[in-house]
Amino acid sequence: MKLFTLISFILLTSSPLVYAQDTNLPENSSLVKAGSKFVTLLGTQINVGDMAPNFKVVDENFSPVTFERYSGKNVLISVVPSLDTGVCSAQTKTFNEKVASLSDNTVFITISNDLPFAQKRFCSTENINNIQILSDSVWRDFGAKYGLLIKDMGLLTRAIFIINPEQKVVYKELVANISNHPNYETALEKIILLSSQTSE
Repeated sequence: MKLFTLISFILLTSSPLVYAQDTNLPENSSLVKAGSKFVTLLGTQINVGDMAPNFKVVDENFSPVTFERYSGKNVLISVVPSLDTGVCSAQTKTFNEKVASLSDNTVFITISNDLPFAQKRFCSTENINNIQILSDSVWRDFGAKYGLLIKDMGLLTRAIFIINPEQKVVYKELVANISNHPNYETALEKIILLSSQTSE
């Protein structure tokens, strides 16, 4: 099922997936589209030059993971709406293939709101073993702090962040249409350069 079809299905057939804290978050309705229509993003937008907020997500065992774990490393965060869609799957596999050639000071993370069970199944099926897959489905803490939570869908919008060892955001791509691929080439050039500079 294509991502846009999945989103349309959620909007037409599901009750809104609303957490109590979602109603208190800042809203932005002019940044990202699903098809031809803008969606509303909840949370605080994080930009290049900002310090990366700490956040709490869970791993495949529902164990809490905070961003503090990656302090002192270069981190590429690949954000996808759902691993079960074609573009999200391709995005995750692309980064999984590239990370093996980088130094140990660099970490690639994929975050989605898929449940850990689904993420684990995807990684097993697709042989994803070079990057860490984390879920924001429990607290939606990451989505809220980075401004990526799509209102009434329970999904994260597609984005890329690169964060340096000082935990400063040095690259951001908020993909303008959820169904589109991110700019892999630019993101990879940036993380490769950063990795080489900090390993010297």
